[in-house]
Amino acid sequence: MSSTKRSSKVKERVKLFSPVTLRDITKVTGFTVNTVSRALKGKEDVSPKTRSYIQREARRLGYIPNALAASLRYGRTRSISAIIPDISDPLFAILVRDIECRLKEKRFDLFIQNTDENEELERQAILASIGKKLDGVLICPCQKNTDSLELLESNKVPFVLFGRRFSSKKFSYVVADDVQGGFLATHHLIEKGHRDIVMLNAPEYISSAHERLLGYKRALKEAGIPFRTQMVREVAIRRGECRRALQQLLDSSLGFSAIFCFSDLMAWETISFLQGKGIKIPGDVAIVGFDDIQSRLFYPYPLTSIGYGKRKMALKAVDSLLRMIENPSRQDDTKLIADVQLSVRHST
Repeated sequence: MSSTKRSSKVKERVKLFSPVTLRDITKVTGFTVNTVSRALKGKEDVSPKTRSYIQREARRLGYIPNALAASLRYGRTRSISAIIPDISDPLFAILVRDIECRLKEKRFDLFIQNTDENEELERQAILASIGKKLDGVLICPCQKNTDSLELLESNKVPFVLFGRRFSSKKFSYVVADDVQGGFLATHHLIEKGHRDIVMLNAPEYISSAHERLLGYKRALKEAGIPFRTQMVREVAIRRGECRRALQQLLDSSLGFSAIFCFSDLMAWETISFLQGKGIKIPGDVAIVGFDDIQSRLFYPYPLTSIGYGKRKMALKAVDSLLRMIENPSRQDDTKLIADVQLSVRHST
């Protein structure tokens, strides 16, 4: 009987009675259970031709690996969690996509959890990751405290921070050079002739917000422009939050001709709000964002922004985490600070 006919008969039987097993695949392919098992795991001691054939037949039969059984057998789920503030933010959508692509190459699954910048939701996400026995966690932390991360440490769950870091703790992290980014953004506006530059910032307990403010101050100091605290406005990192701060600026007697925004999302919201008030960009007010989302996604308004290697950061975070998972006894001390660059577009 040909393998195609055998496959059809086995497929017909399993549809009626039970899920496809390794033994069903052996009956179709003629290989032993051990060879079939190793081929389905992609083991290199099975020839590429045999691996391809067995995997193709397994797909034809509708074979579904039993992940739970495998995790009980090997103590690994081959799954990690990405805990992020907001997947609807294009920045995190880009990073998570690159993270997932890398994990697929390594035959790992990804679970995505949102925190909405809420420490209790972050704690729940971490408890879920621990409870589901996930192999590791990639996290952009809320940063109001380190309680959740210490929970991961005490349960011996490997984790890597991305986008934010704790300078006082020895956690592995992958971040952009936020100080230099804040400097480049502000320096660019100064070169354009602006002296009254507002910084629309995230809460300063967030490391990236604190460090971008340091860069802003440094650029002002080097240009001989006095720093004024009233030119820095903190807003929550949620859509719609910066409109209130902008209205307060317009209602005040504080004059300004440029705004450096913590993120591209804040910058686009700022542009939309100001244009709605009849203010021209960049004629009346110049705007600079941060993250350079337009390097990967195309938006109708060309925004000047600070960019960095988002894909490089994602891959570095994943590779660091996988090293921790593979070598639990070895301390991985990843400290990547990605270079930043200015992309000049219409908003300045």
